[in-house]
Amino acid sequence: MRLGVLINMSEHEHAGVHHPVKSIEQEFQKVKDMGIHTCQLNCWNRSMLNSKVADTVLASSKNVGIDITSFWCGWDGPAVWNFYEGPLTLGLVPEAYRNDRLKMLLMGSDFAKMIGVENLITHVGFVPEDPNDVKYKGLVSTIRYLASYCKRNGQHFLFETGQETPVVLLRLFEDVELDNLGVNLDPANLILYGKANPVDALDVIGKYVRGVHAKDALYPTTGKYLGLEVPIGEGKVNFPELIKKLKSMGYDGPITIEREISGEQQIKDILNAKALLEKLI
Repeated sequence: MRLGVLINMSEHEHAGVHHPVKSIEQEFQKVKDMGIHTCQLNCWNRSMLNSKVADTVLASSKNVGIDITSFWCGWDGPAVWNFYEGPLTLGLVPEAYRNDRLKMLLMGSDFAKMIGVENLITHVGFVPEDPNDVKYKGLVSTIRYLASYCKRNGQHFLFETGQETPVVLLRLFEDVELDNLGVNLDPANLILYGKANPVDALDVIGKYVRGVHAKDALYPTTGKYLGLEVPIGEGKVNFPELIKKLKSMGYDGPITIEREISGEQQIKDILNAKALLEKLI
């Protein structure tokens, strides 16, 4: 296992920014300066999914010596991260946004291919629990199309965990019937959404794990809002048991630290997480 950190391109990619080259190389250098050598690259801006930016990203990562292990592609439109508006706005589940978001994810697959990355990740949304739901049937077709496209690009399409239970994810994989579907296991998200104990979730979806986020959280305390993200070691994720179980299942991929705050505290929390995780892996 190799430790990584998440790099969010969104801070550097808004329309009108004329020098994304310098910015992304600076971000890679920050990662290197922390003694970390891999990253997951995130992008929520459709306008950046082109060959010019891809060339910049590829050159910058090579110049600094950072290995990009996965590409997380977002999507346009509203996004409300709670239990009421979330099912109506997030991912590919809402039919009103599905086709446009699919197009952006196809662009994301092409971008990932240009930078030599084999894992494309996103949040698919609140996958219906009921497999007879009309939204579920349409979603299966959409995922099959997207995963087939990724396969032609030599890629796996990964679901970031959290908004669906592990068994719902397993069922969706079985119904799509393609061998390039996988999981980006975010243990904190499983807790934030109240969907599963991350260690136990591996009994259901462990064989599909191709990426892992190192993030910690507390369970929800209301029926409307997600739980609270906290620094690693202060939440409900049992990292010693999680890493032990991943090892026992043969996982040897990246462990990517994610801390969804900014500034000096983010760097401090990442370095603390690095020290804790290095003892475990």
